[in-house]
Amino acid sequence: MHRRRQRVLPRALESSKGGIPLSWKAKEGMIDPQQFRAVLGCYPTGVSVITAADADGTRHGLVVGSFTSISLDPPLVGFFPDKRSGTWPRIQATGRFCVNVLGADQLELCQRFAARGDDKFAQLAHGQTPSGQPLFDDAVAWIDCAIERVVEVGDHFLVVGAVESLGSKAHGTPLMFFRGQYHDLTCLAD
Repeated sequence: MHRRRQRVLPRALESSKGGIPLSWKAKEGMIDPQQFRAVLGCYPTGVSVITAADADGTRHGLVVGSFTSISLDPPLVGFFPDKRSGTWPRIQATGRFCVNVLGADQLELCQRFAARGDDKFAQLAHGQTPSGQPLFDDAVAWIDCAIERVVEVGDHFLVVGAVESLGSKAHGTPLMFFRGQYHDLTCLAD
C-alpha cells in the first residue's frame, strides 16, 4: 500500500520548485529578527497603556501592543511586557494593573507612555478604577485586574490578570498598530 505525502503548505504558498520560498526559510536554523518583525507586523494590534499605582500613590504606565483576552470563565486577560522594561517591575510590585485601551485620538498619549521619562502622568487628568488604578478619561475601554501569575516566555513575560471590573465608552474607535505605524480603523479600511 502506497501512502501519499501530506502537504505542509497550501499550494499557493509553495514555490515553483515545490518548497517553501527562500525568503521564508530560517537562516542557518534561526529566524531573522527583522523578517520576524515584518511578518508579524502584518497582524494589526490594538494599543493599550498598562497602569498601576503603588501604596504611596506613585503612578506607573507602559504601552503594550500585546494585550489579549485569555479566558471567559474565569475572566482572564494577558499582556507581554519586555524583560528589559524598567516600568514593569514597579507595576508587578503593586500586584494589580489596569488596561487602558487607547482610542484613535490618543496617539500623543501613546507616545508619552512609550518614551523614557520620569513622571509620565505629569499634568495628565485621569480618573481611577474601583481598585484605585489610573484610568484615562478617554480610553475606549478599561479592564481592572489583579495579577494572577507571571510566566517567563522568551525575551518577555506573560502577565495573566484576573479581571475584577471593566467598562467601555459607547462610541470611539481604537488606536491600531499595523506594519510599523499607528492607524485608525477607518484608515485601515481604505
